[in-house]
Amino acid sequence: MPRIQTLSSLLVNQIAAGEVVERPSSVVKELVENSLDAGAESIVVEIESGGTRLIRVSDDGCGIGQDELSIAIARHATSKLRELDDLEKISTLGFRGEALPSIASVSRLSLSSREKDAEHGWKITARGEQDPVPHPSSPGTVVEVCELFYNVPARKKFLRTEQTEYRHIESLFKTLALSHPKVGFKLIHNQKLVYQLRAAQDTDEILQRLSSLCGKSFAQSLLEIDAETEGHRLSGWIALPTFNRSQADMQYFFVNQRNIRDKTVSHAVRQAYQDVMFHGRHPAFVLSLDMDTRQLDVNVHPQKHEVRFRNSRLLHDFLYRSLHQALAGVQPEHQVESPAFALHQAGIAAQPVRPQQAGIGFHRHAPYPTSTAKVSEQTAAYVSLLQSDDAALDTAQLEQQVPPLGYAIAQLKGVYILAENTAGLIVVDMHAAHERIVYERMKQNAAHEDVIRQPLLVPMSLNVSRAEADLVEENQTLFNHLGFDVDRLSLEQIRVKAIPALLKNSDTEQLIRDVLADLLEYGHSERIQQHENELLGTMACHASVRANRLLSIDEMNALLRDIEQTERSGQCNHGRPTWKQLSLDQLDKFFKRGQ
Repeated sequence: MPRIQTLSSLLVNQIAAGEVVERPSSVVKELVENSLDAGAESIVVEIESGGTRLIRVSDDGCGIGQDELSIAIARHATSKLRELDDLEKISTLGFRGEALPSIASVSRLSLSSREKDAEHGWKITARGEQDPVPHPSSPGTVVEVCELFYNVPARKKFLRTEQTEYRHIESLFKTLALSHPKVGFKLIHNQKLVYQLRAAQDTDEILQRLSSLCGKSFAQSLLEIDAETEGHRLSGWIALPTFNRSQADMQYFFVNQRNIRDKTVSHAVRQAYQDVMFHGRHPAFVLSLDMDTRQLDVNVHPQKHEVRFRNSRLLHDFLYRSLHQALAGVQPEHQVESPAFALHQAGIAAQPVRPQQAGIGFHRHAPYPTSTAKVSEQTAAYVSLLQSDDAALDTAQLEQQVPPLGYAIAQLKGVYILAENTAGLIVVDMHAAHERIVYERMKQNAAHEDVIRQPLLVPMSLNVSRAEADLVEENQTLFNHLGFDVDRLSLEQIRVKAIPALLKNSDTEQLIRDVLADLLEYGHSERIQQHENELLGTMACHASVRANRLLSIDEMNALLRDIEQTERSGQCNHGRPTWKQLSLDQLDKFFKRGQ
């Protein structure tokens, strides 16, 4: 066995680099975060050969003084921490003081910087050589990293192609630009300008940045979120369920402007979208959470991708409630008038829908339940307005008379309703729309009634872990509220004596185990509600108006009015869109009118 000895300083730095510098994009991340911490208002990232040949990051931050340059590239040297208590309130992106020395140990690094009142800048290399250099009139810092992993061939051979490494850098650049909208960013690859993003000062400029980085379709399908509770504020943008992805590749979540990945956050978002998202699809969002730095620990991952929340259950409930209410509050008038709008928490509390119609079901030949006299009266007033002899219709009067989804003009193939509103043409999938209406009413009825229990003829005994048995004993009120009669038999055994009647045909054992797993992981469970909603969704599907049913004009108009009053009416229970707006501009463009 070799004798124990102290590792050399170079080897220590290279081992640390293995944690910090995974690939060229890791270098870009550390350097740009340093620029942001320095208060930069403009950052330029220049890349050559996917970052393997050159990475240059320039900023207009506060700069570094001559006497601090040599310390800046030393291990565990930082301006962001002073004492142990500072670890409990970290507000900067970097704080460990490992990035620059780790990068310098596996590359040819040089750093030049100038402070605000200095006559000129100073440059230092990884070897510690310092020289005065000319520097732009504004203060700031320029870091150059050349020939990454030139002295660590074992690491270099694991790098991918130039294009692959560049894609990682581009993805990271987008994330950083989205997390700091008030900072200008520029990305140059092989002397070619790829992105030039001006600092965004208002909502329109932020939307322009979202459009540039995430695509125009995403920017046109957004709801603005601005919700606040004690100690937490959630702001940003979520896409309507009709804009969804096959992968979770357009999900950006920032905590105090730090990009993170967290299972509690992911679960809360997934729960909020579960009733409106098509199976197997993923939502898109750019969300920022501001909270007290003492309520989270960012020092749990070498690359700081993960954080630990002090009260993850409170955070989960806040995120779920905010997004769930925002999605429930989407009404057709919002989707027709503006693709991006604000839903503040104070104004999006879900209100029970109180339909004017008495019934919600259909018999084979039953008409759509409606107050025919009222609908006919509204339709007649609209037709009278359109047939007015006045050549110049009063636009304000017309908009006041026409509801968001307009009035029906025809039924197509017994499947679609065609309606006219002030913006143009509305196409409605009548089965999908009515399915959502029936489903929401069934959920409201179920929520206002006591859960009916089904006693088991033979109680079911389950072997569980001691921690799970403890949960059953501690959460008796919760299980009773959900409609279960469950108690503890021994240290590692529980007994189920009754279940919700609605779930009598479900796999009771698996359901109980899933609920216990959720309670262990998140502190609560939505499994029971999910199963009940699935059953209600199936019932709503069978109770909804079917294809090839001929509806009268009044029945079609009654369905349109119900859509306008129903939460989440933009999608059916399975996540399919229920209606589509075609504006006059779109129709004119298609038919080339005015060209």
